[in-house]
Amino acid sequence: MKLKEPKVNWRNFEVACRLAKSCGVTTAMFTGKGEPTIFPDQITTYLEKMEKHNFPLIELQTNGILLSEKADKYDRHLKTWYEKGMTTIAVSIVHYEPEKNRQIYLPHKKSYIDLPRLIETLHGYGLSVRLTCIAANGFIDSSRVLDNLLSFAKENKVEQLTLTPVNKPDAEHNGHLESWNWTTAHCLRDEQLGEIKAHLESSGSKLMVLGHGAVVYDLHGQNICLNNCLSVQPDADGMRNIIFFPDGHIRYYWQYEGAILL
Repeated sequence: MKLKEPKVNWRNFEVACRLAKSCGVTTAMFTGKGEPTIFPDQITTYLEKMEKHNFPLIELQTNGILLSEKADKYDRHLKTWYEKGMTTIAVSIVHYEPEKNRQIYLPHKKSYIDLPRLIETLHGYGLSVRLTCIAANGFIDSSRVLDNLLSFAKENKVEQLTLTPVNKPDAEHNGHLESWNWTTAHCLRDEQLGEIKAHLESSGSKLMVLGHGAVVYDLHGQNICLNNCLSVQPDADGMRNIIFFPDGHIRYYWQYEGAILL
């Protein structure tokens, strides 16, 4: 059964774009709790409505599965997205080994996508590639494994690599027991994260500290950003995120219903 595109409040999307520009936003990202590439034509419509606002960087966060498995279908979409200002495709991963990624993203299938080929394909359209890796216990959980990931990224000419540790969850699961159990089992221990940080500090060159505290390094000639999951910063001077939802609501935190602007 074909999924129906979400209905979009385009009037409020225009409000969100104007608000973002007035706040000095330089990067717009397509993301969500689902997979954005399920509705490729709608991505094109968003880009068309964003054109007049001239955001310098426009990114798409994706698991890459549809882009890889249905490459012929997405050929025209990727060309159009590039022409309309998209700059970066951020592919979500948990490891450089296909089997590790399969366990998380395609548990119902026997094999994972050909990630190196996807990266090469995206480069062929002129797009930059970021690998956004969740650092989890049993996956990327030490400097040794991280160095292997860095080698994979460099071999495939990946422009950016982001590492976001799985943090220890709240004491209560708040109705999301399955995800709470997984996070509890796979969050990085303090010593694991400490060892990774020490490796980046001692072996890498610190390039930049971003406004929300993430640190960008050059390690072995590869860009890597050590991110943090701390999106709630009540003492910050400004908002880290302006999040537009198709129903027209504009929020600044994902997890709190009260964090709403419109």
